[in-house]
Amino acid sequence: MTSDQILYERKDGIGYVTFNRPEYLNSFKKDTVDLLATMLLECKEDPGCRALIFTGSGDKAFSAGADVATFLEEKKRALGGREWSRHGQGALRLLDTLGKPSIAAINGLAIGGGLEIALACTFRIASGKARFGFPEVGLGFLPGWGGTQRAARLIGKARAMELVLCGDYIDAERAYALGLVNSVVPPEELIGACEQLAGRIIRHSPIAVKVCMEAVHYGVYLPLEEGLVLESNLGGLACDSEDAKEGLTAFLEKRKPLFTGR
Repeated sequence: MTSDQILYERKDGIGYVTFNRPEYLNSFKKDTVDLLATMLLECKEDPGCRALIFTGSGDKAFSAGADVATFLEEKKRALGGREWSRHGQGALRLLDTLGKPSIAAINGLAIGGGLEIALACTFRIASGKARFGFPEVGLGFLPGWGGTQRAARLIGKARAMELVLCGDYIDAERAYALGLVNSVVPPEELIGACEQLAGRIIRHSPIAVKVCMEAVHYGVYLPLEEGLVLESNLGGLACDSEDAKEGLTAFLEKRKPLFTGR
């Protein structure tokens, strides 16, 4: 699963994904996007991977998004702006359907597509040195890997408009104030904070985690009554699982449950 451009390792139920083009601020070429999509599909099918932590090599960038030189080269070929946008969107949509929590450990610049990757994750924890922005408007186009949509859903229309239309960079504290990130920690504590958050989640039933994520992710776009129906249907599926029986039994027996994901 590991490549030169994206490194992967798994330990204690957590998959660690490292964007590994530090000399290019961990930016993405087309084949890097393809590698990310393949990696996410493999993680989805791996029962030993219960959560993912994403970060960037070096201390300068989480990711600067699309490699501009590559993007321009692809435009000269068959892959135009719309196709490039849909290509990136397709890869990041896999995070929505992963069924496992993903955490962006933002250790430096998260701009353009890099910020869009972070927004597609379940959680975002930033180093105090992190900086965020959508510079695309200054280049004559827009954030095309879901940034305009996810930013508005996360922090509201007006604040998202400011980020997208001004193209300015903001620091970690401003990102936290906007609700763009869940927390800000010192650089040396970044991965540990992500591991702690992942650990608080993966101790629970994989089935329960998956249905909770689906209920929140899809329900937020539905009218309340439809969201409640979705919640009930997903709750019914979870209650019929062996994990639910084990959880209830363990509670009554005053012991820790042993979840199997079935």
